[in-house]
Amino acid sequence: TFKGAESNWLFLSRSGRPLTRQRIYQIIKQLGKLANISVHSHPHMLRHACGFSLADRGADTRLIQDYLGHSNIRHTVRYTASNSGRFQGVWKSPKIRQPVAHFGQKCPSFDDISV
Repeated sequence: TFKGAESNWLFLSRSGRPLTRQRIYQIIKQLGKLANISVHSHPHMLRHACGFSLADRGADTRLIQDYLGHSNIRHTVRYTASNSGRFQGVWKSPKIRQPVAHFGQKCPSFDDISV
């Protein structure tokens, strides 16, 4: 069996002891360099990546807030900010009418739209 099988720690060394914060930081930094990530890599980037991934999949902002443990919704909104891919996806949605195609017609109410 693995040396750390009975441990309460999530990240363990090969000897079964918990990794320190500093060692986890070093590992993430090394992996960032190996992946040719141009920005400074750090463990909190994993949290950001999770938030952006949930937003890109269309998760509700309140769900993302709860999942990430944010007490203030303003901290979560940065993950749901528009990016070009997400914005283009909005107009492809069958639930939203394209304004040019329906020029002169009544716009749908917000009750008709679920994004």
